[in-house]
Amino acid sequence: MKNHERLKIAILGTRGIPNRYGGFEECAEQIAWRMVDRGHDVTVYSPDGDPFQEAFWRGVRIRRIFCREKRLKIVGTLLYDYLCFRDAGKRDFDIILELGYVPAAFFFRLKRSSSAMLITNMDGMEWQRAKWNRMIKVFVRKCEQMGVNYSDALVADNPGIQDYLRIRYGKETVLIPYGAKVPEKISDRALDEFSLNPFHYHMLVARLEPENNIRMILDGAVEASTGIPFLVVGNHLTKYGARLKKRYNDYNFIRFLGGIYNYEKLTELRRYCRLYFHGHSVGGTNPSLLEAMASNARICAHDNSFNRAVLRDGGEYFSSSADVARLIEGNPDTTNEFWGKRVHWNRKRLKEEYNWGKVATQYLELFETLLQGRK
Repeated sequence: MKNHERLKIAILGTRGIPNRYGGFEECAEQIAWRMVDRGHDVTVYSPDGDPFQEAFWRGVRIRRIFCREKRLKIVGTLLYDYLCFRDAGKRDFDIILELGYVPAAFFFRLKRSSSAMLITNMDGMEWQRAKWNRMIKVFVRKCEQMGVNYSDALVADNPGIQDYLRIRYGKETVLIPYGAKVPEKISDRALDEFSLNPFHYHMLVARLEPENNIRMILDGAVEASTGIPFLVVGNHLTKYGARLKKRYNDYNFIRFLGGIYNYEKLTELRRYCRLYFHGHSVGGTNPSLLEAMASNARICAHDNSFNRAVLRDGGEYFSSSADVARLIEGNPDTTNEFWGKRVHWNRKRLKEEYNWGKVATQYLELFETLLQGRK
């Protein structure tokens, strides 16, 4: 195959574009239109009930597939992934890019009927999620194994995931990170909406799940006893969210705001918080950490290899509620120089390493290398 030949690319594993949901959707959105701009034919698979109902978005073809995930739960997810993969396998794609392997990998053997090369972004170590029971964890690990065995190439978004796949399966991966939008100007309009003063509140943004260490962070905030508002941004209308609200019901400074999906508003809140806490721990490069870096936030991250690979020396780390309390109790007047250097360094690294244009290029280079090797 000649370099820069027009490729037919399918992107699966998302809930559609433009992004209204999460990290993989953002990845699909950002790389798809850039690939189209470079002359390639890109199709993104989307649930038939997605609010966006146009046939194309920024030149990207949208293919809608029957999906009843909300009604049928895991069965609906399985059915959607199966129908996406079966449909893609019948078409003349050069590349099928699967974003995530759970539970789509259960159907990867269908690729035998297709001439397309299958590339899988392996995400994090999904089987470690505390919300799942033993049976589901066994199923997820089986999906992980099948994703490794049936893919023509594996993508890891974080060196920690690379190490894990190499040690557990003896498989090499291609390191391609996520990207992040880096706003040049950030206003403070959102502060009035929530009755906040600049740098006089703390916050976290996460799905309210055990592996995101919400309790550790909030226990530390209670232990610090500063009374400074602490914003919890994430959908709390869940069983775990209800338990958290009950646990901290007596602490009025802890404010559960629910999910906020307006990127500009989130950026403003992150920019003007005193400290931003990132508790994710089950692996991979988390898009919300990149977004916090892009917003000039003063970041305190859970101490694990995945977060350190991204943040490096651009913030502080915690491993316990006592660590969180210590960070909150610190005097901000003595840390302005510390944070100023790190905020500047974080934004510089985002523009150089976590750049969506560069990410799209890395994916295209991988596609072309694989197709040339097959020829």
